[in-house]
Amino acid sequence: MTKHSRYERERRATDAQRMKEVQAAWYASLPAATALAFSREVEAAQARVPAAHVDMAPGTAPNPPRPGREPKPPKDEQRSRRSY
Repeated sequence: MTKHSRYERERRATDAQRMKEVQAAWYASLPAATALAFSREVEAAQARVPAAHVDMAPGTAPNPPRPGREPKPPKDEQRSRRSY
């Protein structure tokens, strides 16, 4: 966990308080019907289940390889190095 200085913690707390004030003022400026519809949409969005997480190996990039750069399949049969 990262440690922050007392000044940084105070600044973050002040910023959070200011954001709550701005949000409350914005919400109060909306018409009642719009505010009610918005709050219902927010509740519906928060109630949704997050998208399923794709199980990937640790350290794997989240994007597929470029075309032509796919890993080669393993060889099934090993040939003898000696040929008669």
